[in-house]
Amino acid sequence: MIQILAISGSLRQVSSNTALLEAAIALSPQNVEMKLYGGLNDLPHFNPDLEPTEPASAKDLRAQIKWADGLIVSSPEYAHGVPGVLKNALDWLVSGEEFVRKPIALFNASPRATHAQASLTEILTTMSGRIVPGASIAVPLLGKKLDAAGIIADPEISGEVRAAIVAFASAIEQFQRD
Repeated sequence: MIQILAISGSLRQVSSNTALLEAAIALSPQNVEMKLYGGLNDLPHFNPDLEPTEPASAKDLRAQIKWADGLIVSSPEYAHGVPGVLKNALDWLVSGEEFVRKPIALFNASPRATHAQASLTEILTTMSGRIVPGASIAVPLLGKKLDAAGIIADPEISGEVRAAIVAFASAIEQFQRD
């Protein structure tokens, strides 16, 4: 069983990035267990002085990252960058070993969000994440107002999402064999 943690960089209640990840969870093949990380809003601002007495929310994030064989990250773009809450979560992971060489697929709910994707790629590779290009997709959800059910019901979009998950699971299995 391949275990994947899905992380949305959006706190919006109705987020296309979160909907994309919720659809991915539903579309996952039987050999994949995927869950959505829900603690982004609970993390305090990163402060290295807090690391010796790490807050429970940061410990939970680390535990979920450790549980996962791979990560799927889907993030909006704010002012040509990664949302602060997502960067904050990543900062909490910098000094730990849980993230190192972790396979990562980048999902993008707006193909126009190229600056955030480039920034996220730079951050994650600097942190020693292993981005899997063949499992990273840009899905044109902008303006479609699709929730997870709508994404699943769209044969073209759901096929692309399922194919990306299958490719990601295959890449994770290959990394585990190497």
